[in-house]
Amino acid sequence: MPTLRALECLVAVFDHGSVTGAAAALHLSQPALSHQLAQLEREVGTPLLERLPRGVRPTVAGRAVHADAVAALEAADRVLTTGRTVAAGGAGVLRVACAETMTAGLLAPVLRAAAGATARTRVELTELTSADEIAARVADGAADVGVCPPPGRDGVDVEGLGREPLVAVLPRRHPLAGAPGPVPVVALGEGPVVHYDPANGLAGWLDSLAVTHGVRLDPVTRTRSATTAARLADAGLGVAVVPVTALPAGAPGVVRALAPAQDREVVALTRPGRDPVVAAFVATLRPRGVPVPAAVAQLAP
Repeated sequence: MPTLRALECLVAVFDHGSVTGAAAALHLSQPALSHQLAQLEREVGTPLLERLPRGVRPTVAGRAVHADAVAALEAADRVLTTGRTVAAGGAGVLRVACAETMTAGLLAPVLRAAAGATARTRVELTELTSADEIAARVADGAADVGVCPPPGRDGVDVEGLGREPLVAVLPRRHPLAGAPGPVPVVALGEGPVVHYDPANGLAGWLDSLAVTHGVRLDPVTRTRSATTAARLADAGLGVAVVPVTALPAGAPGVVRALAPAQDREVVALTRPGRDPVVAAFVATLRPRGVPVPAAVAQLAP
């Protein structure tokens, strides 16, 4: 495979019309440049330059490969330019895998800021419901960053971003809807509950919460989406326990804190030795933490 240096030498001879001029332009000795050209000709299998008493003249093969040599050098320049631009926070594509509940509240402000800047990194977003699936995508290189609760698998670097509360969404006619204060966790066993599909990490979390407090849940239905769970609670199916980041606009139903208060950690997942673009994105997320709507913050017991 020809080296870029050899192609650069060939193009320089075309540009300057002689080995002497090309060597001076590239700050090489004439023997060093001649060695590069000879090596290139051996790889091509035919002379590219005709040596004359005074100077050189391109052969038919030399003229034929000149355009491709120029294109190869221009492509190499673009590789450097693009890489340096992206490393400096410029245009590029960053692949983010995110828990579907966290897109609007946590990532939307960051994406909005990126969209308002010039020549910024474009984010490709994939929403998932399993922290382990998000971690697998990051570990396998299918995503550059993951934003989710802590996964149950190794192989990725984990950095805390904050904690998000989980709240109860009650049907408007629920017996506790008119009562002041938080909803006791034990009350979840007193009626139907909108539960989660096992593919959603909240399913295991809610089951563990119930076991810890000696509660037997009565799932009336299951869904993969926490936002859908909140809407189903508002429709009267049963009580839903949802992260605050999953509450739809307008907070459907009657939203109450839980007692004891419940929250979960939110983390950023990256591969070891992350590149500067990934580090800059995570650094943007870190000071923002997990936003909690003012109306929900007032529910704290």
